[in-house]
Amino acid sequence: MILRNRIIKDTAMLTIMQLILDTASLLLNVTITKRLGSSAMGIVSLTGSFMVLAGMVSNGNAFLCTSRLVSEERGKNNGNPDRVLRYAFMMCTALSISTALILFLFGEKISIKFFNTPDMTKPLYFIAFSLPVGAFSSCFKGYFNAMRKVSLTARADIMEFAVKSAVIAILVFTLTNPGNAQVCELMTAGIVCGNLTSLIYFMIIFLKRKKQYSGKASINFRKYIRYAVPIMFGSCMTSALSSANDSLIPITLKQHGNSFTEAFSQFGIFEAIVIPALFFPSVILCSLSGIVVTESARENASGNKERIISITKKLIEGTLMFSIPVSAVMMRFGKEIGILMGGGELAGKMITIIAPVVPFIYLEIILEALIKGLGLQGFSSINYIAEYAVRISSVLIFVPHFGFYGIVISYYASNVIGNTSRLIKILKHTGAGVNVFKYIFLPILCVFLTMESSELVMRTFRFYGTSLIQLIIFTVVWLAGYIFLIYGWNGQKRCA
Repeated sequence: MILRNRIIKDTAMLTIMQLILDTASLLLNVTITKRLGSSAMGIVSLTGSFMVLAGMVSNGNAFLCTSRLVSEERGKNNGNPDRVLRYAFMMCTALSISTALILFLFGEKISIKFFNTPDMTKPLYFIAFSLPVGAFSSCFKGYFNAMRKVSLTARADIMEFAVKSAVIAILVFTLTNPGNAQVCELMTAGIVCGNLTSLIYFMIIFLKRKKQYSGKASINFRKYIRYAVPIMFGSCMTSALSSANDSLIPITLKQHGNSFTEAFSQFGIFEAIVIPALFFPSVILCSLSGIVVTESARENASGNKERIISITKKLIEGTLMFSIPVSAVMMRFGKEIGILMGGGELAGKMITIIAPVVPFIYLEIILEALIKGLGLQGFSSINYIAEYAVRISSVLIFVPHFGFYGIVISYYASNVIGNTSRLIKILKHTGAGVNVFKYIFLPILCVFLTMESSELVMRTFRFYGTSLIQLIIFTVVWLAGYIFLIYGWNGQKRCA
């Protein structure tokens, strides 16, 4: 009971913090799009995709590696989590310096191949400087996450985002008609300042902590590398495939007949408006996923199969009961959301069309956390390769013929196939069963009934319209009815 209450408390805290950050991030994206244009936002999104790839290669997904291996070390008698953190620093130092040197030596070639222009060479040098700072910050973040100091990581995230946003906002409003390279330079400068802020904060907290470990670790540096490499390989492979997919979208849009500006404008709308809107409600699942990794890793190490089955069933049930109404809301109000966020009718149409795949997207967040916590990195890597093979193939085949709608096809195909296979793997590995009626058909039925009832109530009181306040009230009434209905059903079943 104490453990469950702590998980709920930690998840709630992370959710609130992440909700604040995601809201601020959405507002920042909207501001930059309105200030610089959606074409510039497309360049920024592509640069961000490359930075994620470079960061992943330079730290080997240090957050996940450190979080999982420190969690397992905590479960050992007389373990030494501090020494495991030291191993993470050693590995990240070698990786980040090597990656930075590659960017310095081959920056111009990478700029031409990835961005189709030599103008991005200078921003790549800035990215190279940022890699060691980001790597060490990720190690600390993974360490404190494993130690269940979620308030520390949350505060660090807020400080990092605040500094990054302030730097970007100041530079955006200072520069007049900046070019693509300048836009990327200012974005990189903001990210570097943010990472440096969180690193300094983590270092101060780490040096001031009360409990320090001096025992012998259960693993040495060689074993750390052996455990970390599968995680690193899967993460780097995923980032590489994601970056390749992102770089192909503007190219295939141009093949469809779009100009350079139109291609990057549509790509910018998709990355800066559509995707953040689809993922925004998933903040609670993202907050929970980090805790799921540590908890499932610890229970798996202790061989507590019953606890793993219980966690798996509750997570899948909760994710579907949450994601299905979210999907319905986006299908109903996608157009209004897209226009409100500055993406226009195109963004609204895309949100509405992609909304039905939201339950698959949200399942991925939780299923991947379980997969990593249970040590199934091999499957995760293979599944991601297959998923991105489907996505990239769909982009190459459909985008040149159908334009922006080809991206939708690729998103549907990859998410449905990839997350169905994840679900099957988790159910087979854990032995957990799924009640199809309770997990899928019941939420869909409750969503339909409450939507129709809410519209009837709103029309009866003559408060049904298209203004923002009316839409918000309708959504609140709708979701309140859904929660009452579905939890009333579950409460009845438990009493029976």
